[in-house]
Amino acid sequence: MRKNIFLICLALVFSVSSYSQIKKDDVLFTVAGEPVFASEFLRVYNKNLNLVKDESQKDVDEYLKLFINYKLKLAEAKALDYDKKPEYIREFNSYKKQLTKNYLTDSKVTEALVKEAYDRIAYDVKASHVLVRIAEGEKDTIQAYNQILDYRNRLAKDGFDKLKEEIHNGNTIFVEDLGYFSGFKMVYDFETVAYNTEIGEISQPFKTQFGYHVVQVFDKRKSRGEVTVGHIMISNNQKDSTIVPEKRIKEIYKLIEQGDSFEALAKQFSDDKSSANKGGKLSSFKSGQLSSVKFEDKAFEMENIGDISKPFKTDYGWHITKLYGKKPLESFKKLKPSLETKVKRDSRSKLINTAMVNKLKKKYNVIDDKPNLEYFIKALNPSFYSKKWTIPTDLPQDKLLLKIGDKQLTYFHFAEYLKNTQKNSKNRKPFDVIVKEQYEEFVNANVLKYREENLENENEEFAQILKEYREGLLLFDLMQTKIWEGVKSDSVGLENYYQANKSNYKWPLRVDAIVATASKEENIKKVKKLLEKNTTIETINSSLNNGKTQNVIFTTEVMDASHRALPKAFVFEKGVSKIYTDNDAFYVVKVKEILPESIKTLEEAKGRVISDYQTVVENNWLKELENNYKVVVDKKILKKVKSQIYN
Repeated sequence: MRKNIFLICLALVFSVSSYSQIKKDDVLFTVAGEPVFASEFLRVYNKNLNLVKDESQKDVDEYLKLFINYKLKLAEAKALDYDKKPEYIREFNSYKKQLTKNYLTDSKVTEALVKEAYDRIAYDVKASHVLVRIAEGEKDTIQAYNQILDYRNRLAKDGFDKLKEEIHNGNTIFVEDLGYFSGFKMVYDFETVAYNTEIGEISQPFKTQFGYHVVQVFDKRKSRGEVTVGHIMISNNQKDSTIVPEKRIKEIYKLIEQGDSFEALAKQFSDDKSSANKGGKLSSFKSGQLSSVKFEDKAFEMENIGDISKPFKTDYGWHITKLYGKKPLESFKKLKPSLETKVKRDSRSKLINTAMVNKLKKKYNVIDDKPNLEYFIKALNPSFYSKKWTIPTDLPQDKLLLKIGDKQLTYFHFAEYLKNTQKNSKNRKPFDVIVKEQYEEFVNANVLKYREENLENENEEFAQILKEYREGLLLFDLMQTKIWEGVKSDSVGLENYYQANKSNYKWPLRVDAIVATASKEENIKKVKKLLEKNTTIETINSSLNNGKTQNVIFTTEVMDASHRALPKAFVFEKGVSKIYTDNDAFYVVKVKEILPESIKTLEEAKGRVISDYQTVVENNWLKELENNYKVVVDKKILKKVKSQIYN
């Protein structure tokens, strides 16, 4: 995760641009004799200008120091041959291949698929399906097809429940209720059949990467759009053993029925810390976006703004929800960019790739007509079906077979392709069919490969992004070894640093306390008197709360001043406190013990100690790099850069 964030940040920092005042060959500084161009620095600075929060980094001189440090680290990474490590090469090539996909799209086909995707997410389909799995690589699928055809007839005759009971095994045969789903929730082939099948109908058998299916469609409804709710959640896992989640949520619900503010109660009691400070309010979401289907359904069931649900349980705990807003599906224009991204990542991309290959064939003057492949048809023998076929010794290796741009592919290239793609197969196709199919795949693969090999020269944006990733990956690997993991494994260094700086790592002042909260002052006054008499919480609960009314809620825990159960103005004193008002409620606190500030052990403070020690080690390391790699800044070019930035 850390690596992804690191590389994404680098990608955000750089962009392709041009500057008339700065020439491409203007060298801003050198690192060990290697030039760093002013144009690159300007790209980085201008792109990063609105991203940095530290105002000092917007100063050109300060930013230049950071940029020089960046280049020093890269120089060290290359000197240590990090760019020659197999892991680095493998990951870089993987990223390059992934990035290249973004430049292998046909705009017209993409546009049509995006529009189709929008039309589909505008509706939810309710369906079930039957699947007969097919082993990977299995070519002889007649038996599976006949099987799914039989199951389709039985489904139509006997119904879903009976068929599931009789044949579902969760391994090779699946009979599943899929509920409602929308676009992008299933593989594209499956989705297409489901959306094209009429309500109440069962589709004809069809094949996906998983096997043969039939789909039975029960309903199609308009998209539920987007909903905004708040919630109060009491987690199933409680530190305070006196809190029973179901009991606590019902206590809170009684307070709501008595007129207490939902938002105030969320701030006081909700265990969802990310939303509690906002009065329980959550970000808006759509169907299928949450991991809890039950919570999602409860949210969409609410009708009127301001409605509050009764307590209900999910896998995460107990909830009470409040409806803040509902809105229908957004317009195509607004959703188009995000849909385009999804389409390119989805199995739909195969259609886009096919269109792109056809376009590239024209660009690179590739003739679609198949050449005379008789030699290869005759060269194949039964060993091909068992992956044992070898290239014939009489192969005319240098004979030209295909030309893509300025790249020539010979008989040897195709023979090698045949050898590498042969598979164990029971479905023995005729050799002429095999050769023709494989030749078509060979041409398509090499057209895309040629595009990939030349893309860095053909597209400046692609070249720049690739450079960013290349350097970012090197820098990450270096920092991982020298600083991040290096410091973690330096137990002696960590111990010494902790001992020298342990006064910086302290537990704050805390209290072991009972906190009582009530919506009415008269009730909290009663609690205060009872606590002063050392009355137990159980007794107070039974006295002030009953089956119909919830007048007070208790929290017992060790807390510091920032704890959400404590009122903001609370004064740390032993005994029963005065009555406080906060979050539209009344509080009284009985402090059993005050825990003074204390030094944390290394284990307790380890996260912060490691982070601080890493900073020290990195600063010392940068000083070493400055001594090892001479940096020379061209003052005239720097002045030119500043003039362009400030003007």
